[in-house]
Amino acid sequence: MDKSRVALAVDLGASSGRVVAGEFNGEILKMEEIHRFPTRNVCVGGSYFWDILFIYDEILKGLSTAIVHYGDRVKSIGVDTWGVDYGWLDGSGKLMGNPYQYRDSRTDGMRELAASRMDEEAIFASTGVQPMFFNTLYQVLSEVEEGSPSLKSATQLLFIPDLLNYWLSGVAVNERTIASTSQMLNPLTGEWALDVLDRMGISGGYFGDVVEPGSVVGPLSAPVAEKIGAAEADSVSVIAVGSHDTASAVAGRPAGEGRRAFLSSGTWSLLGMEAEEPILAAEAYEQGFSNEMGVGGKVRFLTNICGLWLLQECRAQWIKDGEKLSFGEMAAMAEEATPFLSVIDPNHPSFAKEGDMPNKIRKYCADTGQAVPESKGQLLRLVTESLAATYRLVWDRLQSFSEGPLESLNVVGGGCQNELLNQCTANALGVPVTAGPVEATAMGNIITQLAAAGAIESIDAGQELIRRSVETKTFTPRDTSLWSEYVDRLRSVIETHKTQKV
Repeated sequence: MDKSRVALAVDLGASSGRVVAGEFNGEILKMEEIHRFPTRNVCVGGSYFWDILFIYDEILKGLSTAIVHYGDRVKSIGVDTWGVDYGWLDGSGKLMGNPYQYRDSRTDGMRELAASRMDEEAIFASTGVQPMFFNTLYQVLSEVEEGSPSLKSATQLLFIPDLLNYWLSGVAVNERTIASTSQMLNPLTGEWALDVLDRMGISGGYFGDVVEPGSVVGPLSAPVAEKIGAAEADSVSVIAVGSHDTASAVAGRPAGEGRRAFLSSGTWSLLGMEAEEPILAAEAYEQGFSNEMGVGGKVRFLTNICGLWLLQECRAQWIKDGEKLSFGEMAAMAEEATPFLSVIDPNHPSFAKEGDMPNKIRKYCADTGQAVPESKGQLLRLVTESLAATYRLVWDRLQSFSEGPLESLNVVGGGCQNELLNQCTANALGVPVTAGPVEATAMGNIITQLAAAGAIESIDAGQELIRRSVETKTFTPRDTSLWSEYVDRLRSVIETHKTQKV
């Protein structure tokens, strides 16, 4: 067996995308970022769309660069992206327009409409997924309600990574982890939740075969192979990895012991644990947890928290105002600011959409009778501490579903580089927090490819490979009594103002 091989991860987040090479020599996995680009969206007529053709072209540029660098050692490609968004194919296999961006307002009112047709707890029992405004179910329902012309001509719905796999290989399938984010897949049967779709007036005929992560979709199509300079199309396989980026991030954690929870920290914070079976009890629904499918047959039992989006939007506003701060500079400003000034609920609806985030935060503090942060450092410190306190609220709920006390938290993804947030999280939770790897999503993508090719024995072996290949940093709790008081402040603010529109 040739152990000198390269797998390419196409890793797309809500703000940027990358093509990353994973070079495996039989002992160590060496990662190299080949190409980075924005995953931009465009507003047209008041609606937001992904510029998917731009994104695809940037992917091809990255793949071409990788072929130049690594040659015929490139054996496979895997794509992971954010969840829920999709495109329609017509009868000839053509994309019918740019996919909508999940924050688009077309889903306004769709949750309420869906609930009028089927009780939300019943939808959860069939799909294992919490109602959130951006879910695919609500996006498609909005098209049904407006009588979208796409529905008349469409033959298949492909989620974003499925669409990109299709363009690379010519084979159209739905991968399980990305499908499980939709609120349209039954986690027990593994099939589409036709009972839910029927009640919403959505045809089940749009949804294709569901394949497991680690399935070979097919070889590169001949035109793509020629475009990127691959010697032969069938020498490079397109593999359906954990196509939801969080599925790959969780798979990309280094091997460890004990009952570990995970936090995938990026634009969204996804906090949860791996389970052997879906947890569909009424308590799981009431506590805000979802069941998303993972790599290796696992279930990611988790909840979504509005994460680094708040910091990203503050930065975006300051750039508009003429001051371009790096994330490193922002972290230093937060570190120097006074702690525990005020607290916000990151999941409050007022923070969900684009806009002047600093003023939204100030208004929230004023409306909730708290000190209003004036400086940038105070704003950044407030967001950081509020995220950590929110993690504690989720952590307490998560504990009740674990077979025993959760002993540590592993933070992965870009957010694990924020050391102040890591330390605040350890303080708030009262357990050690291990940060890293930053490249967990790409690493999980790549070890899934290696396992599919037989280059490693299993995902477990891949996680041991990651442990040997990367360094992590552990943060131990301190000032826990002060943090307990701060978490209580957050509980009080949420309880007192949970129905208030700020």
